[in-house]
Amino acid sequence: MLKDFVVEALELATNVEEHLLTLERHPDDLEILNAVFRAFHTIKGGAGFVNLPAMVSACHLTENLFDALRNGKALVTPLAIEAALQASGFVADQLTELANGADPASLASMPQDLEDILTQAIEGKDTAAPAAAPAPAPAAVATAAAEVVLAPSANGGDSVLGADGTLDWNALYQAVTGAAATAPTAVTAAAPVVETPAADHGHPKALPSANPKPPAAPAAAPAARRTSDSSGGSSKEESIRIDAGKLDALLEVAGESVQAANQAAVLLEKLQQFKFEGNAAALMSTLAETLGRASRYSSELQRATLSTRMQPVGRLFQKFPRLVRELAKDLGKDVDLAISGAETEVDRVVVDSLYDPLVHMLRNSLDHGIETDRAAASKPNKATISLKAWQEASSVMIEIFDDGKGMDPDMLRSKAISKGLIGEHDAQSVDEALQLVFLPGFSTKEVASSVSGRGVGMDVVKTAVEKHRGTIRIDSTLGVGTRFSIRLPIELSIIPTMLVRTAGAALALPMAVVERVVELPDEFDEVGGAPVLRDQGRPLPVHSLAGVLGYEPGNERVGIVMAVPHPYILGVEAVEGTADLVIKPLTAIHTNGITGTARSAEGELVLVVGLSFLLEGCRAVPAKAVAQV
Repeated sequence: MLKDFVVEALELATNVEEHLLTLERHPDDLEILNAVFRAFHTIKGGAGFVNLPAMVSACHLTENLFDALRNGKALVTPLAIEAALQASGFVADQLTELANGADPASLASMPQDLEDILTQAIEGKDTAAPAAAPAPAPAAVATAAAEVVLAPSANGGDSVLGADGTLDWNALYQAVTGAAATAPTAVTAAAPVVETPAADHGHPKALPSANPKPPAAPAAAPAARRTSDSSGGSSKEESIRIDAGKLDALLEVAGESVQAANQAAVLLEKLQQFKFEGNAAALMSTLAETLGRASRYSSELQRATLSTRMQPVGRLFQKFPRLVRELAKDLGKDVDLAISGAETEVDRVVVDSLYDPLVHMLRNSLDHGIETDRAAASKPNKATISLKAWQEASSVMIEIFDDGKGMDPDMLRSKAISKGLIGEHDAQSVDEALQLVFLPGFSTKEVASSVSGRGVGMDVVKTAVEKHRGTIRIDSTLGVGTRFSIRLPIELSIIPTMLVRTAGAALALPMAVVERVVELPDEFDEVGGAPVLRDQGRPLPVHSLAGVLGYEPGNERVGIVMAVPHPYILGVEAVEGTADLVIKPLTAIHTNGITGTARSAEGELVLVVGLSFLLEGCRAVPAKAVAQV
C-alpha cells in the first residue's frame, strides 16, 4: 500500500508544481485553485493512512491556504505561490526518499520555516516575516492547523475516538469501509489528519501521529484511478500498474517469436525449391499460409508490446518549469519556459534517462545564453526558452531554444586551445567550433559558480544522448539565440542494422552511423603511416573491422563510410543486407567493441558492434589525430 501511495502521490506532487506556476501567471483561475486543493487533499488522506505525519501536516496547512484562496479570504500573492511551492517540494522530497527505499520512520519532520511561511500566506501577508525563534516542537502543528471536521463512524454514529481520547481502531475501520457518515461534528485537531480515499471531501478522520499499527488492513490502495462507465452507474478501472521487468520480459518473448517466424519463413523458402506433389504439395501450401498468419500475429504482438513501453515526454517536461523559475530567480533573470509537444511518446528508458541531460541544457541556456541586461541588446526584458518535442519518421526530436546572445565560435575555439583541449589548427568550421562545448573539461566561465563553470555537464549530455543511439546538434547565431536539437529513436529494443561479415564472423552495425558503402582499392595512400582513402574530396582514415575487434584481418574490399563526428571508413569482407534485430545486451562478459547479440533470419548468431565504439573511431585513432588527418 505504501508503494502504491508513493507512485500516485509523486504524480500528483509533480502536477501540483505545474499548476502553481500556471496559477502565478493566472491568479484568478478558480479551476487551478480547486485542482491544487484537491491534490493536497488527496495526498494528505493517503499520507495519514500510511502514517506519514510530517507530510500530513504540510499538506493540511497547504490545503487550508488554498481553501482560503478559493474562498476569497486570502489573495494569490507571490508569498502564497512561494509557500505552496515549498510545501510541494517538501512533499516531493519525502516521496522520493520513500521511493528510494527510505524507512517512513526516518523521514524528517516539517521544517519550522515551512510552517511559518504557510501560516503567513494563510493570514494574507504579501511578504514573509523575519524568522521567529523556534517554538516548542510538539505544539507546532496544533497551533498552525485550523479547525477540521471529524466524521462519526458508521458504527451507530459514534466517534472514532474512544472515551479516553485514544483511537478506536474498530470504529475507524467501520468508518473507512462502512456506510456513508451522517452529520459531521466539529472538533479541534491537535494531531495530524487522515482521510481515506473513499471518504467524502468534507469528512476527514482524525488520527494521532503516534498511532499503532492496525490489526487488519482496510480497503484498497489510495488514489486509484477510476472512470465511470457509459451508464453512469458502476465504475471500472481505467488502467493497471505492471512492473517494468515484466514488460521487458514480455517484449523479449515477443521479439523471439518474430525471430522464430522469420527463421521459419527462410526455411520454408528453401523447402519450396524442391518439387512436391499430391498431399505433400497441399501440406506445403497450408504450411505457407499458416506460417504467414503466425508471422503477422507475432509482428502485431511485438508492436503491441512495444507500445506498452511508450510514455509521453510530458511526464519529463512537467518537472522543468519550477526548475527554470527558481534558477532564473537566483540568477536575477526574467525567463519564461514555453513547452510544446508534451504528448509525444518515446521509449520509457529514454524518458527516464533524459532528465539529467535536459537539466544541464536548461541550466546552460539560463546561465550562458540569456543576457543579464537584455535592454542593452534591444530585447524584451522577459526572455523565452522553448522546449519542444515532435515525432519525425521513426525518431523523436527534442529541441531547446533560447533567445539569448548566441555562441561565438571564435571565442569557443580560443577557449578550447587555451585549455589544451584541441590544437591550433583544429575545429576550423563553425559547426566544429560549436561542438567544442561537448568536450570534457570545456567551459567559458573564468570562475566556477553554483550553476556552471566546472567543465562538466554538456559532455554528460552528449554521452547520454549517444548511449541511446541518438545525435545532438547545435545551431547558434550571435545576438539571436542558440538551438540544441536532439534526435532519438522512438524505441530502443529493435535496432535497424547493416549485416556484414569479416574474418568469418557475422556482425551487425547500427544503421544510425552508416552513411554509405564504397569499394576499397588494393592499395591506399598513407598519412602518418595510416591508410587513407579520399571520399568525396575528403581524406578519410580506413580501419579494418576485423583488426579493431581483434580478429585476423582477411581480404577486406568493402568499405562502410561512418557518419560520425570525425568520419572514417570501416573495411569489411562483405555486406549481407540490412535487418531490424532484437538485441540482447551482454551482461556476464565484456568484449571490446561488442555490446550485444542477436539472431539473423537464418538463425545465425550475430554480434552487434557498439554504437559508442563506432562513434569513437573504434578507439583505433585518437579523436584529435583523426581531426588533423
